[in-house]
Amino acid sequence: MTAETSTEASSESKTVHLLVLVHGMWGHPGHLAGLHRAIRERHCGEASAPGPDGERLEILLAETNREDHTYDGVDWGGERVAEEIYETVKRLEDTGRRVTRFSITGYSLGGLVARYVVGILHQRKFFDSVTPVNFNTIATPHIGLPRYPTVFSSLTSYLGPRLLSRTGEQFWAMDKWSAGGRPLLEVMADPDRVFYQALCLFANLRIYANAINDLTVPYPTAAIEVTDVFYNHLTNGIEVELDEKYAPIIKTYRPSDVAPSPPPTPKVRAWLRRFSAPLPPALQFKFPYNILIYSSLPILVPLLMTLILTRLFFASRGSRARLDALEKDQTSVDRLVHVLARLERGMEDAVAEIMDDPGAVPAASAVNGEYGGETGNGYGNGEAIATGARSPDTLRATSPAPAPVPMPKPADGMRTPDTLSGSPPPGASSAEAELGLKSLPPSRSAEQQGPQALLTDLQRRLIAQLNALPGLKKELAFIHPARNAHGAIICRDVQRFAFNKVGEGVLRHWADQFVM
Repeated sequence: MTAETSTEASSESKTVHLLVLVHGMWGHPGHLAGLHRAIRERHCGEASAPGPDGERLEILLAETNREDHTYDGVDWGGERVAEEIYETVKRLEDTGRRVTRFSITGYSLGGLVARYVVGILHQRKFFDSVTPVNFNTIATPHIGLPRYPTVFSSLTSYLGPRLLSRTGEQFWAMDKWSAGGRPLLEVMADPDRVFYQALCLFANLRIYANAINDLTVPYPTAAIEVTDVFYNHLTNGIEVELDEKYAPIIKTYRPSDVAPSPPPTPKVRAWLRRFSAPLPPALQFKFPYNILIYSSLPILVPLLMTLILTRLFFASRGSRARLDALEKDQTSVDRLVHVLARLERGMEDAVAEIMDDPGAVPAASAVNGEYGGETGNGYGNGEAIATGARSPDTLRATSPAPAPVPMPKPADGMRTPDTLSGSPPPGASSAEAELGLKSLPPSRSAEQQGPQALLTDLQRRLIAQLNALPGLKKELAFIHPARNAHGAIICRDVQRFAFNKVGEGVLRHWADQFVM
């Protein structure tokens, strides 16, 4: 576990603003070095303004869920990070300091882990004494990983749940996480569940997404949008204006009503110079060496695929073994998944009892929220999850929610990232309209824009529910040209990949918008 104090002088402050940074799939704390540096430069200097009660920033780089442990699922990752948080709070208390404000930022898979973590903290009454301030995600698959009408996407959708262990099942919503058989992503986006209610507590709720060129977490799931207005951006005529201070953050964009003429076909030599196959950076070379590499692809591709699949297979098998051991551990009975399962079973029993005898009163254990967990287990009495006295159809979030922040109205025809959500796109089904699905109406037909993500009914429902979060703000990064902008958006591994420095503006925007 890595936790750092904002300044040497901060030890004199008795109050702490704790910021937790959570890395992504196959990741480790080093991947977040850019975020760590940016926030320290902005809020950890000697002249940096403290929080409202004199809080100084303490940064926790979560590390217990690193590398192969990211295969173990969003839930187990969240449990581990939550324990790191409580250990950090205890360590600070032992030195006479007290955490009074809390923020968390998750990158990629880490954003889903962060959403799970705040659910745990809310259920354990953590926010009764600690103020939740900033919740941010960067390039996070909020609705899972969508499918596209391509062979590669179909292949990854088939292999992913099988080779990425529990996390893969949750990415593609093939798990049955709850007692009622619902996948974890659905439970986490349910307004009646503690995960969603916890998000409503944060005063500053902001997500960052790549508008283009993110092959790992594409725009619809990172930005929580039904329609990808940036698909085929080179040919659909969309006009993008970047923020002068925070480029590549998008300031405004304007979809075109008429597609531009296709560019002229390049000459053979120019095409060979520019042509590049989807190879890892270590195998990417300039002309003429790229031709030698491409001529070797019939040998390299099968070899690389064999090595990758073998690596994934053994990592997944190791994860399954860890999960079996964790599930058999007696201390795991107090995990949040089991608390929620007992609650759902209690609610189902109460509903069944009412149906059998409409005049009967539900059992006291279900009505009083006894299924919320045993006393002394750190989860409270279950009231923060949902009140057992109400049916699933009448449950409502009980947590106070901050009022949405009004955004300035853009010029006619222009959109800002925060005005992405509008009326349902033309041709939307009545069910989508009833759900209030929010997406920018496409300027031209879907056929002209190019193939969109093949979103499932569940993913569309998740989009509608997550877009209803009060005060949710969206920031889009336009990183082009790029083979894959997923690492560049946080300046990941800039020592190895200098191009990733292009995301520096995103880090500065995140740090500047961070509220102490």
